Amino acid sequence: MANDDKVEQSKAPELVWYKAAGPDELPEGRVKSVSCGLETVCLTHYKGKYAALDNRCPHQGGPLGEGTIEKGYLRCPWHGWDFDPLDGKPPGGYDDGVDTYPVDIRDDGVYIGLPAEPPHETTVSDVMAETMVNWGVDVVFGMVGHSNLGLADALRRVELAGKLRYYGIRHEGAAAFAASGYGKLTGRPAACLAIAGPGATNLLTGLWDANVDRAPALALTGQVDTQVIGRGAFQEIDQNAAFGKVAQFGHTVLHHSKHAELMNLAIKSSILNRSVSHLIFPDEVQIIKAAAEAKPGSPQGRITPQTITPPEESVRDAVEMIRKAQRPVIIVGHGARFAMSSVVELAEMLKCPVLTTFKGKGLISDKHPNGCGVLGRSGTPIASWFMNESDLLIVLGASFSNHTGITPKKPIVQVDFDSWALGRVHAVDVPVWGEIEVTVRVFREQLASGTAAVDQRPEIAERWRIWSAEKARREDETGKNGVHSASVFAAMNRTIPEDAIIAVDVGNNTYSFGRYFECTRQSILMSGYLGSIGFAFPAAMGAWAATQGNDARFKGRKVVSVSGDGGFGQYLAELTTAVKYDMNITHIVLNNNELGKISKEQRAGNWTVWQTSLHNPSFAAFAKICGAEGIRVRKAEELDDAVTKALEHNGPSLVEVDADAALI
Repeated sequence: MANDDKVEQSKAPELVWYKAAGPDELPEGRVKSVSCGLETVCLTHYKGKYAALDNRCPHQGGPLGEGTIEKGYLRCPWHGWDFDPLDGKPPGGYDDGVDTYPVDIRDDGVYIGLPAEPPHETTVSDVMAETMVNWGVDVVFGMVGHSNLGLADALRRVELAGKLRYYGIRHEGAAAFAASGYGKLTGRPAACLAIAGPGATNLLTGLWDANVDRAPALALTGQVDTQVIGRGAFQEIDQNAAFGKVAQFGHTVLHHSKHAELMNLAIKSSILNRSVSHLIFPDEVQIIKAAAEAKPGSPQGRITPQTITPPEESVRDAVEMIRKAQRPVIIVGHGARFAMSSVVELAEMLKCPVLTTFKGKGLISDKHPNGCGVLGRSGTPIASWFMNESDLLIVLGASFSNHTGITPKKPIVQVDFDSWALGRVHAVDVPVWGEIEVTVRVFREQLASGTAAVDQRPEIAERWRIWSAEKARREDETGKNGVHSASVFAAMNRTIPEDAIIAVDVGNNTYSFGRYFECTRQSILMSGYLGSIGFAFPAAMGAWAATQGNDARFKGRKVVSVSGDGGFGQYLAELTTAVKYDMNITHIVLNNNELGKISKEQRAGNWTVWQTSLHNPSFAAFAKICGAEGIRVRKAEELDDAVTKALEHNGPSLVEVDADAALI
């Protein structure tokens, strides 16, 4: 037995000593929780002695270090069970005490000895996180909390390996909007992370924004333990039901799931369907040890190029209509954003106008001889005039929103990658199912022999002259309550870099942006179909994250966001997120102390204007308090200098403009 005892002693784990407190830091009769490596320990000081106890009460896991010593016993703060503060044993001879650890009192303080941390064992969350990054999902916006800690630790590990960038936000809604903005800009999904219950439900608005605007996004949410699902546990909701319509792919990760395969399918669905995917991670499943044979997934052999040729008969009918048209007009929507070089070549061949939907603003430069700006309620009279004068509409990647107002009274050729979108709102003359770049290239090849189209470019130039003169007249107008929106966006025309990425909010500022800002090579992000106020600043965070990656399309580009005071107020705290991560974003807020768009709608509907006034802080002063640059503008002549200074600031900056709600 003596030899056996020696063998056991030789196997005893070597201790690692951690300084837990200074010499006089913990008063007599007090307890505290202390961090020692990855362990949290309850340190006690009682009757002149120090002791170190397991911090977790064996009943409900209550933190003993937050308890108190009463009548000689350490009392659990959660349910009042007592333990000896020095040896961890309960009164009465019960066997549900807590372990203790060696303590060493040294000159510089109290030290606790703990066994060395064992090597990390790969979990199913590790496998799924590695699968994510293999698919190129390398950006996560989220909030770490009690029901996603195992998954969060897996994300931490891939971040530590340099494969992932994680941004901790202040509200989960901002995480979802950031992921939506990232997906709209890049065509690739970013992920958003939340806990069960309210964390998951807070994601829904931003995910609906991604869903209806056909932007890929990946939602990762914690959940209560599987053994209590359905029993009304704390923060339990039926997430499959809650996310049912917003997620085209949604599943709960279970003990015996094919874990890498679930992540493969989630990301594949998000990319191919340009949609939201959602995975639910019950708490205990996240830390299951992965099987030895478990390997991360990848897109290898799982996804195909989408450059397929459209149906021959559709192409034939479309080309025949385009060839005969004398005044064709091309209308491009958000779905054409990655095919614009081919679209512009077709427009130049036809010498025809190119109009955009509001979501498509900026897809063609307003300085281009064929560019005519935005069609619809947020648009220019130029675009409306050419649609009305046309004899054929070639609609590419647009959804026929009622806000855009594409008339059904003209002959229409519609091209979309989604066959369901073709003729969805009303019948069109020729629906063409195909990827836009491929389809437009086929059109150009078959139209090379000539068309009946007249050169409409001189008319485009004339219409721009008329509209530019009108905008200049509006700039000269002054309101009693602040600056005219025309002046704000004229200043942005002069100062914003030509390749900037601009996120735009919802409200009167949106209409004014659509009318007055003239795009060159900027990329524009907005909440299109959902029209969600508060979108702009979180989406700008998503865009900024894209500029920090390796995609040459976005690297080094300036990010700007624009909102009203109502929209910015919804995610005001995210300015601290931007400061934390040194996000080089310039935000321009038009402050009219009012939900101006709602006031306008109340007046238009013959309602009394009611409950649209706002009580705001000085947003510029708030920005400075948060650690950003803040500048306030009260007069139009101050705009150029203020915006230029904000753009030159290395980090987050804000320009607050006192705006007149009536001048939009």
